[in-house]
Amino acid sequence: MVTEDDLRTALGRVLERTSLAGPFARYEGKVRDCYTTPDGRRLLVVTDRISAFDRVLGTLPLKGQVLNRLSAFWFERTRSVAPNHMISQPDPNVLEAIECVPLPVEMVVRAYVTGVTSTSIWTHYARGERVFCGHRLPDGLRKNERLPQPILTPSTKAPKGGHDLSASREEILALGTIAPRDFDAAAEMALALFEHGARACAEQGLILVDTKYEFGKDRDGNIVVIDEIHTPDSSRFWFASSYGERFSAGEDPESFDKEYVRRWLAARGFQGDGPIPSIPDEVRIEASRRYIEAFERITGAAFVPDLEDPAVRIPRNLGPRSAARPTSSSG
Repeated sequence: MVTEDDLRTALGRVLERTSLAGPFARYEGKVRDCYTTPDGRRLLVVTDRISAFDRVLGTLPLKGQVLNRLSAFWFERTRSVAPNHMISQPDPNVLEAIECVPLPVEMVVRAYVTGVTSTSIWTHYARGERVFCGHRLPDGLRKNERLPQPILTPSTKAPKGGHDLSASREEILALGTIAPRDFDAAAEMALALFEHGARACAEQGLILVDTKYEFGKDRDGNIVVIDEIHTPDSSRFWFASSYGERFSAGEDPESFDKEYVRRWLAARGFQGDGPIPSIPDEVRIEASRRYIEAFERITGAAFVPDLEDPAVRIPRNLGPRSAARPTSSSG
């Protein structure tokens, strides 16, 4: 069980960014610091940064550990559904993977009409739009209502600092950045993964509302799942037991994904543009509790945090994989 003291200790040891010493090609994403090794591997260091509205908002204690462990859980569980890039998990915050060339599209699968961001399906629906990413939607849907069936709503992958754009298959292909057969292969895998994930979550009393998948090509040209899968960063989860009652009452469902932080920011008028409101420690701790609860509900196992300073632990655990020099921060 993760205690209040654990979370406050972790507040002083958040992993904000890293700098691995060695002959690496480095790329810093919104959450992951990625390093390509000369022998064709990628070290993904999952930091404690949190992003939403296509912005990095700050850090949450232990978030990186939760995401990395949960991704490793799903990557192992779904190998029979779709191939993925995972090799091993050498540290609570690090995933070792095969190096891939990312496809220039994110595959987003949605099963409900919901969301608060400018790209969410509910935002579009509420202003009267009835075609979303090529899918015609019926009239009369209410916020948080289940769609007749899950739909694929791909999006472009904007450079860091930019905004992803949701689009139809035809619009994505018209950009000329991805071949039709690659798009269709990734789309098929995404829908199969969502079906598998929704079924597994239902067994744990959860609703997998929507999620995004990223894909890449390995050195042999095979399309594989990369980045993360079915985490609170990439997915939205609701509690099945209270969904019906809250939906009938017009209330937002209970959730434990980063929607909590999005709502906190939205209530203060932040929708992605302008200065980011400072997130108080109490909100950061509550958000971390929800991430941890997500891990435990999804996996059925207790989350045991590693509270050692990551600047000391990561280089020791990576060993010969690299000469790692991460930096930690008090947040």
